[in-house]
Amino acid sequence: MGLLRIMIPPKFQLLALLAFAVAMFFLENQIQKLEESRGKLERAIARHEVREIEQRHTQDGLRERETPSVADSEDVVVIYNRVPKTASTSFTNIAYDLCGKNHYHVLHINTTKNNPVMSMQDQVRFVKNVTEWREMKPAFYHGHVSFLDFTKFGVKKKPVYINVIRDPIERLVSYYYFLRFGDDYRPGLRRRKQGDKKTFDECVSAGGSDCAPEKLWLQIPFFCGHYSECWNVGSHWALEQAKYNLVNEYLLVGVTEELEDFVMMLEAALPRFFRGATELYRTGKKSHLRKTSEKKPPTKESIAKLQQSAIWKMENEFYEFALEQFQFVRAHAVREKDGELYLLAQNFFYEKIYPKTN
Repeated sequence: MGLLRIMIPPKFQLLALLAFAVAMFFLENQIQKLEESRGKLERAIARHEVREIEQRHTQDGLRERETPSVADSEDVVVIYNRVPKTASTSFTNIAYDLCGKNHYHVLHINTTKNNPVMSMQDQVRFVKNVTEWREMKPAFYHGHVSFLDFTKFGVKKKPVYINVIRDPIERLVSYYYFLRFGDDYRPGLRRRKQGDKKTFDECVSAGGSDCAPEKLWLQIPFFCGHYSECWNVGSHWALEQAKYNLVNEYLLVGVTEELEDFVMMLEAALPRFFRGATELYRTGKKSHLRKTSEKKPPTKESIAKLQQSAIWKMENEFYEFALEQFQFVRAHAVREKDGELYLLAQNFFYEKIYPKTN
């Protein structure tokens, strides 16, 4: 007697395969959901463990602190070695407005004749003051001083450097008219070139010294620092050193053209100093107080003439370098929605913390 063979029609075979495929897809989907749920549970447990550790450390610290000591947040010094005519007064006014509310000191570094280079003995005095003057901490120092490397003096804890730079030609034009007409911050003060009615364009056309390409050489040496080569106009070494310092020695360098973004990111990074700065910048009366009087925008011909110089090309290269770095930092910190800027929430967490706590 032969075996009885049951022949399944092809259409039923196809249906069976389809049903199997659907079942496998459903099963894989459920497994994926379980994996996601497990991941969420692990993250929740990790966050809980971190909170417990932080709370325990806080409680332990309070118990151990029998006598008051200077906490890390109270030992911070910020130095803003401001470049002239980059909206530095507008920004500094924010620091002055917030110092009482946020409980820190603001100190202006006033050098003789606004000389940005300190003598060796003054460098030593300044470093000593900044690091040891505990009564002034936390402190915000500002002044027209070139970058000073604190590590050269054996200092372990360096200050936090910040700065703002500007399109080099825009900065020079603003400074040119400022020397002649002042601004609306102190309108009665007599300026060095007061009475000279020559426009910037007329100066460029006549080859005047106040609008010469050499006058563009300022932002590079301010970031380069207290080395002789920094102040040699047109030095490629100075340009590279300024770039190095900007990336390695400064917490944040903003640009005048995007000052609000700079203020917002500083508030996020240094809330001890800048809590409330963004709102103050948007609504306060002092934020845009200082405006150069009688300033006339230069013609395309004047701009083109300055742009032919090697000095402009170097200063502009530094400005573009700073702008690119600032925009990179901003892209990872800020988003725009409905025309408004807002900071991104924390985008990292801790997990797999061992040994497990009891």
